[in-house]
Amino acid sequence: MPHYVAFTYTEDLDWTAPEQADVMVEYDEFGKAAAAIIRGGAALYPTTTATTVRVQGGRGGDVLSTDGPYAETKEVLSGFYLLECTDLDHAIATAAELPAAWHGAVEVRPIITFPER
Repeated sequence: MPHYVAFTYTEDLDWTAPEQADVMVEYDEFGKAAAAIIRGGAALYPTTTATTVRVQGGRGGDVLSTDGPYAETKEVLSGFYLLECTDLDHAIATAAELPAAWHGAVEVRPIITFPER
């Protein structure tokens, strides 16, 4: 079966904060309901913990790192789920059950499977 990543985009929140407990219950309920097709995933810390890395001049060039996210936006990449679904329609239906779809957005993308070398 094909695999899809469901990227969650929400407000820039600390999901470990006590005030997020109610929303985390919704995610926990989703996790239980979709357990048969979830193959992995994680929540991300807020963008204040991010570091953006660039290499000037290509490989071996000067490494530049800056604190913060790549871009400032209203909604940020806040986590992801790795889903094993029958097809794209199944992945979309599953993504619609994610709380991020109700309070932000979920981007669904198929995963490329490369042959083993």
